[in-house]
Amino acid sequence: MLGAKDGLEQRFPGPSEPAYIPDTIAAVATAPGQGGIGIVRVSGPLAANITRQMLGFLPRPRHATYGVFRGQGGEPLDEGIMVFYPAPDSFTAEDVAEFQGHGGPVVLDLLLNRCVNLGARIAEPGEFTQRAFLNSKIDLTQAEAIADLIASRSAKAALGAMRSLQGEFSSRVDDLVARVTQLRVLVEAAIDFPEEEIDFLEDEGVSDQVQDLAGRLSDLLDRTSGAVTLAEGATLVLAGKPNAGKSSLMNRLTEADTSIVTDMPGTTRDLVTSDQQLDGIPVRLVDTAGLRISNEVVEAEGVKRTIKALATADLALLMLDASLAEDQLEQQLESLTREVKQAVGPTTSLVLVMNKMDLVQAARAKIFHQGLRISCKTGEGVDELKQHLIQQLNLDEGFESGFTARSRHLQALQSALAAVKAGEAALLESGAGELLAEELRHAQDYLGQITGKVSADDLLGEIFSSFCIGK
Repeated sequence: MLGAKDGLEQRFPGPSEPAYIPDTIAAVATAPGQGGIGIVRVSGPLAANITRQMLGFLPRPRHATYGVFRGQGGEPLDEGIMVFYPAPDSFTAEDVAEFQGHGGPVVLDLLLNRCVNLGARIAEPGEFTQRAFLNSKIDLTQAEAIADLIASRSAKAALGAMRSLQGEFSSRVDDLVARVTQLRVLVEAAIDFPEEEIDFLEDEGVSDQVQDLAGRLSDLLDRTSGAVTLAEGATLVLAGKPNAGKSSLMNRLTEADTSIVTDMPGTTRDLVTSDQQLDGIPVRLVDTAGLRISNEVVEAEGVKRTIKALATADLALLMLDASLAEDQLEQQLESLTREVKQAVGPTTSLVLVMNKMDLVQAARAKIFHQGLRISCKTGEGVDELKQHLIQQLNLDEGFESGFTARSRHLQALQSALAAVKAGEAALLESGAGELLAEELRHAQDYLGQITGKVSADDLLGEIFSSFCIGK
């Protein structure tokens, strides 16, 4: 039967019941360097005492209070604003003190060292957010959204991360967990009470509910794929034969002389990268050496690097010179497609681009039934290419109401969907309710990994270690 070990109960206690008795941590919470304001953040049971020692009194909770921050001998170290947040009504659910002084590194070091001398220790990367998670102030997707918000490379990514922080993604996952739980209750009731006259597995429409669950998982999986691209960006690799116009397209997309362009084939010998945005989507463009056999050592090495780059691409743009003779073009298309398909990863999408259309007569252009037609020289078709790339990345204009996610979320949803489909197959093929129940348990565990209700310590360590100090 269902129980806490199955992940149906909250793993962590509520904010009024701390998950552990912590020590006190402190860190500079503002970015390194000089600035008008710098913040030292303290969290833990000694935060109130540290405030009294440095400020001379404990200010009114959650009210900005001016004061002088003093050292051990009473000497002034700095002056500024102090805010005290008593537990559990703080970011970490612990007592939190924030000293907002002047933003010079020497001044902030003085304040931080004073906190350490009063019993705090230097915080690890992401430790404040980790405590918020451990004390159930936020779930794991919201914790990750904080890091994604800080690291956003576009306005869309920042807005999406904010929606995830407010629980947009979590609520969708929680809804799926609730549906899985309901199904498990129904299936296990049928298993535990076989003597009942009613066949729950048939009469309660279990098969229909499983299919509905699979459909909902598939829908969220599609949205999450785009959400991952929004948060982590995408790699677009320009590949093709020498002199196909890869560098010219690179310059068109970056609107700068990013790559060297000449009439000489094989100009590009190494990878040329540029971080850009396509309609607010962060992408890394990679211009590569032309794919051909070469006895020239440097060019041959460039071709090897092209192959490696294709293996990491989210999108591979196969560029062809449309002005070639028809038989040459057909032969080049066949060989290029074969080479690239051998090099790319299993999830890489291929986009065929027919360049130099300005050199193709209108009558002959009618033979091109595949690929996107562009001219890097005139700019014809480049805007249409950009829109096509956005669609290929699962980020159309309607995605502005979406959220951000990470690759691990995508993998967990894929595993959950596979488990539900395996359970559905077992039910349809042999009426095996026990196998369906087991697969639903697996699906629930995978979904729990997303929000952190089922999590491993090594996963938590990996996630929070990527945060900046002071957050």
